[in-house]
Amino acid sequence: MTDIKQFLLESLDTDREHVLSTVEGLSDEQMREAKLPSGWSCMTMLKHLALGVEHYWFSCIYGGESLDFFDSDELRDNGEWRADPGDTGDALRALYRAEWARSNEVIARLDLDATPVFRDPMWGEWEVGDLLFILMHVVEETATHAGHLDAVRELIDGHQHIVL
Repeated sequence: MTDIKQFLLESLDTDREHVLSTVEGLSDEQMREAKLPSGWSCMTMLKHLALGVEHYWFSCIYGGESLDFFDSDELRDNGEWRADPGDTGDALRALYRAEWARSNEVIARLDLDATPVFRDPMWGEWEVGDLLFILMHVVEETATHAGHLDAVRELIDGHQHIVL
């Protein structure tokens, strides 16, 4: 890996660990609880990060897996933002770790100037650049959602995650 690639991957891994440590110790009931008017929960945020971020960008857009994955009954119409009755915190933490590992495999085998395997029609006019562009995007998105989870965790049980 190049130095910048290694740095970005380490930054992303730090953000991913932050996400998981923020929800560690919450019960499934607490993980399902929506605290903000938008209605998402810690459980649905983990599902979104695993599927709508990691799987989408790295397995599909850069890894070449078909977007048909998102047309399954459980994922159609933003299903990554829904907690299914059988979802558990443990299962979603494991899913996130598995998708993160798959993403890192894709990242490791590509150069930073790699372009998407295909364009998603959903992007409209948005110009998605190379892998460097998407790595920066995913670092930003993961860090942003880690902050969202921090705030929600504090609303759930008062726990404060301090980043040093």
